[in-house]
Amino acid sequence: MVLAVALLMSGQACQTATENKETMKTDENELNAIFPKGEKGSEEFFTGNAYPTSLVASDSIHTTLAGNVYFEPGARSHWHTHPSGQILIITDGVGYHQIEGQPIEVIKKGDVVKCPPNVKHWHGASPDVGLQQLYFIPNTENGIVEWMEPVTDEQYSIK
Repeated sequence: MVLAVALLMSGQACQTATENKETMKTDENELNAIFPKGEKGSEEFFTGNAYPTSLVASDSIHTTLAGNVYFEPGARSHWHTHPSGQILIITDGVGYHQIEGQPIEVIKKGDVVKCPPNVKHWHGASPDVGLQQLYFIPNTENGIVEWMEPVTDEQYSIK
């Protein structure tokens, strides 16, 4: 299993939302950023421009990771699983989420997505509008993430 989430996290200290408020500009839209944008995520885990940042590191008391990802239009994660599942809270924009074998779901600001444990899935921005998401990975003592292959353009397109 690849413990890639730890590699994706920048380890920045959490600050108040007012200290971090900025606008993330893309060619197609503007998202009201709540948290620091972070460094561009690795092509090993993302297609397009995605910017993950750690907000809460897991420890022996709080066995939950929390972070934020900004996806520019068209950006998406690769297929992946989480041993204890994952919760996403969409804070701005429009995007997609898909569990393997099921249709793509459109997700938008205010949506909450629960990814079941050990279920292959992906998520990211729509082609024309970026996406911001908070993620929570519980029970990290069971592991964090297993990254898999990229989501193809054909898989990404809504038919």
